Amino acid sequence: MSDVVLELSSVTKRFGATEVLRGVSLQLRRHEVVCLIGASGSGKSTLLRCANMLEPIDGGDIALFGQSLRDPRIDPDLVRRHIGMVFQSFNLFPHLSVVENIVLGPVHALNRSRAEAVGEAMVLLERIGLADRANDFPDRLSGGQQQRVAIVRSLAMQPALLLLDEVTSALDPTLVGEVLDLLADLAARGTTMLIATHEMSFARDVAHQVAYLEQGVLVEQGTPAEIFTNARHEATRKFLERS
Repeated sequence: MSDVVLELSSVTKRFGATEVLRGVSLQLRRHEVVCLIGASGSGKSTLLRCANMLEPIDGGDIALFGQSLRDPRIDPDLVRRHIGMVFQSFNLFPHLSVVENIVLGPVHALNRSRAEAVGEAMVLLERIGLADRANDFPDRLSGGQQQRVAIVRSLAMQPALLLLDEVTSALDPTLVGEVLDLLADLAARGTTMLIATHEMSFARDVAHQVAYLEQGVLVEQGTPAEIFTNARHEATRKFLERS
């Protein structure tokens, strides 16, 4: 059995006359962390949205465990049961408590018993140090706490792949560290993740592979050591100098 979880092959995506992904090819293997870096507007978020079938692609192919997502028989909702996605905004339901936000998916989408889902949610909350806030509503939490709950909510669905879109960009700088610490812990536990990030030190320390995008083109990809200390392309070197 192949250990390739997600494979993008010459993916193109247009919004009107603007081509925002231009022939992007990328592989993500089981237990691997790949960080997407690049300036705002380089196509990182669009790539993640295409991988989760939130945006249709215009050319190329995206495969999950070898199955093309362009197959018209594919049910996007079934695909998303295997792919968790966390956005810049926390997107927690404000009228539900922390624990109710987390158990909603497992109970309604995975048909788990409520008692089982709550038990698993409490284990996850304990792991991120928020078990004592389980019955609080989101507006009682800091931004960093809300983002950690949003990540845990995705983990509760037991996804094969976690997509994270600039999950620290909306946070006060003092709260960024606690979210990055959680992601580093997930990486150490073998969670398969594709992460769009502006946090270069995080990408350097945690990623197995780093991919640099510029104007919709994947300019180069390599290990953190290759990208950050020996980038082959001038465009990559200039971006890193500015970051």
